This record gives sequence, C-alpha cells and structure tokens, in this order.
Amino acid sequence: MFNRNRCLRRGAVIASIASLVTGCGVLTPDGTDDEGPIVLGTTSSPSTLDPAASWDSSWELFRNIYQTLLSYPVGASTPQPDAAKSCEFSDSSNRVFRCELREGLTFSDGGTLDAQAVKHSIDRIREIDVNGGPAGLLGSLERVQAPTEREVVFYLDKPDATFPFVLATPAMSIVDPEAYPANALREEGNVVGSGPYTLRSYEEGARAELVRNDRYKGYAERRNNAVTIRYFQDSGAMVKALRDERIDLTYRGLAAGDIIGLQDRTSKEEEIQLIDGTGTDISYLVFNPKDPWAGKKEVRQAVAQIVDRAAIAHKVYKDTVDPLYSMVPKGLTGHTTGFFDDYGEPSVAKARKILTGAGVTEPVPLTLWYTTDRYGSETALEFKEIERQLEASKLFDITLRSRPWKTYVEGYQRGEYPVFGRGWFPDFPDADNFIAPFVGEQNALGTPYETDRITDDLLPSSRRENDRGNVVGQFEEAQQILVDDARLLPLWQGRQHVAASRDISGAERALDPSTIMMLWELSRKTSW
Repeated sequence: MFNRNRCLRRGAVIASIASLVTGCGVLTPDGTDDEGPIVLGTTSSPSTLDPAASWDSSWELFRNIYQTLLSYPVGASTPQPDAAKSCEFSDSSNRVFRCELREGLTFSDGGTLDAQAVKHSIDRIREIDVNGGPAGLLGSLERVQAPTEREVVFYLDKPDATFPFVLATPAMSIVDPEAYPANALREEGNVVGSGPYTLRSYEEGARAELVRNDRYKGYAERRNNAVTIRYFQDSGAMVKALRDERIDLTYRGLAAGDIIGLQDRTSKEEEIQLIDGTGTDISYLVFNPKDPWAGKKEVRQAVAQIVDRAAIAHKVYKDTVDPLYSMVPKGLTGHTTGFFDDYGEPSVAKARKILTGAGVTEPVPLTLWYTTDRYGSETALEFKEIERQLEASKLFDITLRSRPWKTYVEGYQRGEYPVFGRGWFPDFPDADNFIAPFVGEQNALGTPYETDRITDDLLPSSRRENDRGNVVGQFEEAQQILVDDARLLPLWQGRQHVAASRDISGAERALDPSTIMMLWELSRKTSW
C-alpha cells in the first residue's frame, strides 16, 4: 500500500525561525534533561497497545516504545536501519528483501531480539488479521524466513519497491514472542518492546509514562531521560494546561481558535512558541455500501454536490485547514482536484437532479457518525456544519451520532455506520498511501472496497517504478475512479501546529515523514 521509494517528501513540521531563536540555552552536559520528564499533551490517545491490532494513531506511541527494522532518523525521507544493521533488495526484480540485525539486541525485559522474533512479529499480524488492522499493509508479502539468528528474508509475491516503507511503519514493531501470542492479541496492559523508551505506566485515555530504555540499540540519540504523555479530551483543556505550565508542549489536537489565539498574542508575550508547518493529514467521509441509502451511488453523489468544503474550512477551522478535492493532498506527486472538476461549486439544484434521476423524491434519511476524542475539538462542529448544509437543501434528513474513539473503531469495523468520518495521517507522504489503504477487500476502514482496476492494475504498476514522477498517470486515473464512485469524500487537508514552552528545544525536528513525533529529540534548555 505504500510507495516506499524515491519521491517521499519530508512531512515534518518546519518551525518559524522567529519563534525558535527567542532566548538562549544549552543542553545539560550529557545532552539530556535532569529536571524531570518532559510532559507532552495530545488529544490523540491509543486504541491499543498491541501493534498487530493498530492501523491508526496508536503508532504515535509505538514509534517510541517499540523498534522496527527500518525507521526515519532526523532529516531522512527514506527508511534507514534501526533494529537492522542493513537492509536491501537482493534481487533485480524487487521481490526478495534481506535484512541483517544489529548485534546484541534485547527486549526491555532482557529477552533476546533475534531474527525469529522479527519473523514472529510479522507473521502474527497476518495470523491474527484484525479487521481494519495492519495486515492490509502486507499484501505483497508471501513469506518470511529467518535462516540465521541475525538474518531475516522477506519474499514478495510481486515486485514491490515500496516494501521497505512498510517495514518502517510502527505497525511492523518487533515484539517478544514470549509475551505476544502468535494467534491472539496481547491482553496485558504493559508493553515489552525494544524502543528508545519503556512504558513505565499507562492509564487508558489519561496518560502514558515513558522512561529511557537502557537496553536500546538503534539510531536514536535521546536528549531526555523521560517523557510523560497526557491525553486530553479537547484542545481548550490542553492549551490551558500548557499556559499553566502543567505540560511542556502540545502535539495533535490544537483547535483552530486556540491556534489563532496563539498566533494573535499582541500584548504581554507568552512564554510559548508556536511551530507552524505544512501537513499532509486529511479528513474525509466514508459511505458504507451495505447501507440501503449510503449504498446508492446517486445519494453519495448528491452529498458530494452539496457539501461546501470552503465553508467548513473557514467557519469551523478558521482557515487553519485547506479545502480538499481529492484523496491525495496538495503537495504530493499525482494530486488532482477531481471532485471540484466534476462537481464544481456546491449546488442544491444539481443534487436534486441527481436524486430525481434515480427516482428519489423524498428527503433521504442518513445517519452520520463521528468520534468525540480523536481528531480535535472541532470535529463535532464540523459535523454540525455538514448537517446544516445537507438539511438546508431539503434533500436530506440527517441524524448525527458520536462515540469515543475506542468504541467508534469497533463500530465501523462491524459495519454499523451508514456514513462516518475519518482522518488520515500518512504512513509516509506519497500518493500511494492515500489510495491503497482504503481499497481492496481488506483495508484500513474495515469496509471492503473492491475496485479491480486500482488494486490489480494501477497500484502494482506504480510500485514497479522507482521514479515517482513517472506514476502520475496511474494515480490520476485511480483518483478519478474514487471520484466516480464517491465512496470516499475528501473534506480538508490539515497543517501541522505544535505549541511549546520556550524552555523546550527540538520540537521543530521531532516529526518524522509521517508526522509522528520522535520524543527523543525533545530537550529542555538551561539558562546561560
């Protein structure tokens, strides 16, 4: 599902220079802090602690407590060795990928991390096969072998130059075979990994306490000894905690109003830096084809004809996001504006014509679902605005429903929702990663979307090509198929905003190409 090749664009946040040069400071002599843990706030909490179950923002925690064969050191836009000493395709057809592990790797509990542990970790993802889970990332994998203690070989059933990028995702975290069953998810609330940190304690939906893993052997150079992650229900409470110095910085979930407030401070300068950069995260609607109404193509097209993205971006998000007319965001090779090209400006008259042409003459009843605690405080307002737009057309009778993320995921994986909202933070920034995860019998949505032209022709063709500039045609055609089906309706593309105490250094370099925060890059400044 990923095009793990040359043209990966750096997705990390780029800090405003003016916001970073204020004040002078130095690190403590050993390059780490000695003033207690750095405390980070976010509104994005994990749905699971087991990598075999997660194809979502749980990866933000996994990147820091587990280890993968490959990962992204600061400045890298293609995967580099982490648990591996080296990795490469050993054939000319990109079907045999071989990795040699570092010497002396162990898990945080002292258990040996060897090639069999890597094989176990990958095999169990496919064996457990969680609905909507990361098994979908391994579609090209035929088998894994561990011929020696430090050698792992991946055999692919088709050419896939993007496979290294799959191995670099936190879904491919290496777990201890003694602690993680081969055919079931781990139910214990603790973690046995080999990443830069160990998970000392975890309270679901509240906090995760990470401490330095002294057994870690990898590329990460830790600039702190401990990080505590606090999970908030909304941006307002998170920003208040930042201003009250109860947290040191924010990660995901800053609301538009809070961003504007931080940008517009004009009187007494706050001791807060706002780091602002481009992003590739997107928000979109998913239509369930098994629902009697959402399953009708004309109903989906009528919704697409009415939804006013610009109004959502301006009224709800205060122009801190941009309207999006394709599942592939702006800035990536292959981006199009297909929904705008086909539908133009929002039009009730055109939507009515679509519905009447299909014999629909009464208001269409639709239930729209959203999650209350995943994508930021504006999500409820966003869905109320969508409800307002559709109801105002007199063509729809809308009901809004919501759930916390953990139960929300379970609901859409069971196919309970006619229409539901999702966000997508890329595994890496390439057009493939905004199409492949959502199509096929098994995908990240738990809602099968079988489209043979994309899955059997366009994606395989693009994955044989190392030069990503040569696959524009394939991605343009794939996006047009998505527009024609209207099973997925893109709404907006986000930007990245991190607010941090001026005492914190490293936030501007702490995001990897998929904008997951590498906590080890954070440190405190000390006064001259």
